Amino acid sequence: MTIGELARALRARETSSVELVQETLARIAASQAINAFITVDADGALAQARAADSALARGDAEPLTGIPIAHKDVFMTAGLRTTCASRMLEHFVAPYDAHVVAKLREAGTVLVGKTNMDEFAMGSSSETSYFGPVRNPWSAQCVPGGSSGGSAAAVAAGLVPATTGTDTGGSIRQPAALTGICGIKPTYGVCSRYGLIAFASSLDTPGAFARTAEDCALLLAAMAGHDARDATSLDRPAEDYRRLLAAASATRPLEGLRIGLPREYFASGIEREVIAAVEAAIAELRALGATAVDVDLPMVKHAVPVYYVIAPAEASSNLSRFDGVRYGHRAAQYRDLTEMYCRTRAEGFGAEVKRRILVGTYVLSHGYYDAYYLQAQKVRRLIAQDFARAFERCDIVVGPTAPTCAFAIGAKTNDPVQMYLNDIFTIAANLTGMPAMSIPCGFTPDRLPIGLQIQGNYFDEARMLNVAHRYQQVTGWHLQSPSPASGGEGRGEGLSP
Repeated sequence: MTIGELARALRARETSSVELVQETLARIAASQAINAFITVDADGALAQARAADSALARGDAEPLTGIPIAHKDVFMTAGLRTTCASRMLEHFVAPYDAHVVAKLREAGTVLVGKTNMDEFAMGSSSETSYFGPVRNPWSAQCVPGGSSGGSAAAVAAGLVPATTGTDTGGSIRQPAALTGICGIKPTYGVCSRYGLIAFASSLDTPGAFARTAEDCALLLAAMAGHDARDATSLDRPAEDYRRLLAAASATRPLEGLRIGLPREYFASGIEREVIAAVEAAIAELRALGATAVDVDLPMVKHAVPVYYVIAPAEASSNLSRFDGVRYGHRAAQYRDLTEMYCRTRAEGFGAEVKRRILVGTYVLSHGYYDAYYLQAQKVRRLIAQDFARAFERCDIVVGPTAPTCAFAIGAKTNDPVQMYLNDIFTIAANLTGMPAMSIPCGFTPDRLPIGLQIQGNYFDEARMLNVAHRYQQVTGWHLQSPSPASGGEGRGEGLSP
């Protein structure tokens, strides 16, 4: 059931939050092979559910009261482990809530646990976790995408109706595409980064996963808001992201909408099934009244190299705090302070994290800062200017979320460049700070999901969500789910319509 359906059932007393949480915990226990969770807080969730039921009985409930959710294990959660899927923070218990966590708690949600992810959010497949790889519910042999793969897999498998994630270069949208659900990254600064363990501070953006665009709008409304503790948090009036969804559905509800189709998003290197599904989705949007216009984003071809200069540079700075002195893992044996630093970081960080720290330290070093980091920031501005020109001619930009469907576990672990290229269409939204989301738009012949990316101009989340919602009103891709009986085996046999 969607969040909206669960909320109505709770208010009608057809079920209780305690019953929902009990069922959720049972499903999580029965689906451990997916490895979507690092920590499950059964006692805490049931206590929160009882409080939610009391609020519902008093008539003192928010739209999300009693709804079970899970947070990506990069968000600080008071009293619970916050590991970032790393040995470095394996036993770290957060002393306070991240702003997004606190906002969703105030909205009445019930936290059942923390989801698995790529270590320190560095990866595109959720294979770099110290706690083992996450498996795609559609096929246990495939990755769910990353770095928010555990959050995506938990929703796709029906373990929870919604989860949070973070998007630094596509880490919400790409796993949403590979697992057949909806994932939204809002405009940078709309959701506070306070309490989010930083990877790349100018790119990290909290967001959400759910089964429908309407559910994403509900979650975003609860998560968004100014936070004085975050210097990048935007002080804007509260917004109802569902306001356009409530309009009566017409025969052509997208009449007048201009869809931008970047030539660069339909070039070579994309799987044939992905292109076919995206083109069919564009045809559906045209049938709903939208018109398509070609746009050019010439600097987007540089997005991947720009990202892999800027993001590692910021990571090398942010991760310097994990040195064994203040918190986290510390080497058991060392002779002096320098050896303690070296052994602690060598033991605590995985290979991908080390790789990015090394790259980031290199591009920030004397003699290379101007050649790499400064140039990357200049090209980042040129990419943003390309999008600004494109949005003068269109209202949204549409294309594939990822160039491929879910790939086999281990297929790209020895080729970091091929892994990085999986984010080729998602990175630009992080470099520009613009909002974007992914929604399911089809399947391959092997029944692996395909995602459609919808990008909007700054603060245009409501329009973006409306486009996704209207598309979902006339299609059923978001309603399909992997068979529970398959346990994620067999590429989604027994799909429910």
